[in-house]
Amino acid sequence: MPLHRRLPKRGFTNIFRTEYQAINLDRLVELGESSITQEVLVKARLARKNDLIKILGDGELKTALTVHAHKFSKSAHEKITKAGGKVEVIGAVAVAAETERKQEKLKPKKPKK
Repeated sequence: MPLHRRLPKRGFTNIFRTEYQAINLDRLVELGESSITQEVLVKARLARKNDLIKILGDGELKTALTVHAHKFSKSAHEKITKAGGKVEVIGAVAVAAETERKQEKLKPKKPKK
């Protein structure tokens, strides 16, 4: 019997998991661009065309950058703003609208008289 059938199966695989392409700040500095968009990252082969991008805070940032990504870690957000750059979340309007709809569903309804 093959080994993969003899070993016990454990854990749970979440089929709704969203995976992000993690990119550190030091990789963004190496690009030499002042505005980092998804297209720039695809050209540099740091991400694919349909990847969701998350910026992580590993590395030093000395110049102001405008970074467009789907998510940012707290340390990356702090370092970018401290250097005088801007953080812009891709798809933030859609996420905010979806959150509002969920909150409205959770509100208690007024009883009918």
